[in-house]
Amino acid sequence: MNHYPPCQKPELTLGTGPHTDPTSLTILHQDQVGGLQVFADEKWHSVAHIPGAFVVNIGDTFMALTNGIYKSCLHRAVVNTETVRKSLAFFLCPKLERPLTPAAGLVNAANSRKYPDFTWAALLEFTQNHYRADMKTLVAFSKWVQEQESNNKLIP
Repeated sequence: MNHYPPCQKPELTLGTGPHTDPTSLTILHQDQVGGLQVFADEKWHSVAHIPGAFVVNIGDTFMALTNGIYKSCLHRAVVNTETVRKSLAFFLCPKLERPLTPAAGLVNAANSRKYPDFTWAALLEFTQNHYRADMKTLVAFSKWVQEQESNNKLIP
């Protein structure tokens, strides 16, 4: 459960800063207050509250599993001056030590391999220690995995 109290100067704070979710999918139920924004076409867009509907965000793990065919979603939560905002999120994540790799049919001559094999445990560790406020988490993570493998510190 996320709880965002009102703020007298909402332009000076964020409920949650810009990020992509490292998960496979995020299923979000937001209240009527709203406050979720997604970044597209070089600007922030508010996600309207639709009664009874869920917001589903594609995360970095799903992006890697589809070899970049589906993109993770840069988003943030903003606060307002008058009303408490609440949301409830469910995160779909793979097993910690399961090796993750895209399906063979998603990698071919026209669509080369974009990300190395990895485990959810490795991605989780990386995102907890290397916060990024942009869409480049998987690129940075891929470089980190390659460095760890070359130093024999990580086995996917």
